[in-house]
Order: sequence, then C-alpha cells, then structure tokens
Amino acid sequence: MDKRTRLVFISHLAATMFMVGVIWFVQIVHYPLFDAVGEPSFAAYAEAYSRLTAFVVAPPMLVELTTAILFVVLRPPGIPVSVLWIGLGLVAVVWISMAFLQVPRHAMLGLGFDGGAHEFLVASNWVRTLAWSVRGGMSLWMAAKILH
Repeated sequence: MDKRTRLVFISHLAATMFMVGVIWFVQIVHYPLFDAVGEPSFAAYAEAYSRLTAFVVAPPMLVELTTAILFVVLRPPGIPVSVLWIGLGLVAVVWISMAFLQVPRHAMLGLGFDGGAHEFLVASNWVRTLAWSVRGGMSLWMAAKILH
C-alpha cells in the first residue's frame, strides 16, 4: 500500500472508531439523561450541548466522510470495492439520519424540553449507532486484511 493510501486508511480508522465510541456514549448515557436536566434550564443546556458537541464530532465526521470517498477512488489493495461502497453508503445513512431525524429534534429541544422529541431522538439515534457500529466493524476487518 502506498503512503497516501496508508495515511487515508489510518485517518479513516481513527475517525470511524472515535465516532463509534462517541455514538455509543451518546446513545446509552447522554441522550437518555436529557430528561434529568430539569425544565427551567433545559433550553440553555440543549443549546450549549449542540454547540459544544459540534466541536467534538464535526472534525472526525468530516475526516470519515472524506476518507470514505477517497477509499472508493484509491481502492486499497485486498479490499473488495463492494465493501468500500457499502462503507460510503453507511456514512450517507449517518449524515442523512443526522440531518433529517436528530438535528430537527435537537432544534425542538433547544426551545425547551419536549418529552416526545426526546423519545424520538433516543429511538431514532439507533440508526446512527448501528450504522457507525457496522462501519467500525468493517474498518477493523479492513485493518486486519491490510495488515495481514
């Protein structure tokens, strides 16, 4: 594997596995605890949560998206192109879910706690949790194939 493809792969693996950890923490701990914040301070909490979380997740999400696209172009040796396309498709699932399911609920919660919006956020976030988990498994499988 050439140096460029190796750098893309390492960046991809790091970003994907970082996001797998983040999404499981959010799914199991963080989102479920939203209802414990309390009504009077929830809007301020939700605004701060969204703003600060963007600083943590935007860079690795952009790295993951970019490297998933580059993989389809560079085609690392020993990795079937179908796996690369499935990986890119899962990135699309994550981004589409975020844009159409989670972000609108965060916007609603930014106005104040809403039990229905909270329940939908927790339930719909399983889409991203599962997609990222599958991507993480695929990335580890690719690492095993590449390092073998």
